Amino acid sequence: MADILIRRRHALSVRAARRAAEQVASRLGEEFELSYEWDENVLLFRRSGVSGELAVKKGEVSIQVRLGMLLTVIRPRIESEIHRYFDENFGADGNRRG
Repeated sequence: MADILIRRRHALSVRAARRAAEQVASRLGEEFELSYEWDENVLLFRRSGVSGELAVKKGEVSIQVRLGMLLTVIRPRIESEIHRYFDENFGADGNRRG
């Protein structure tokens, strides 16, 4: 299994960050056929070969993605898309971590 872990600072309220997370999940869901659901301020997502969570906190959003063996070949594409969606929805962050 390959893991992707990305943390990003943001200046949004928790409510606004949660809406942004919903946008990210919706777009990733369409592109990668993921299903997702909220558990408090953690968005859980999955599909065959992929699972993970996107956690929203005041000042920070983080995503952890676990890829199955067959999807490790597209890890760079997935990671790039996550960064792009985070840039669009949480603002560009020069202090990226992950």
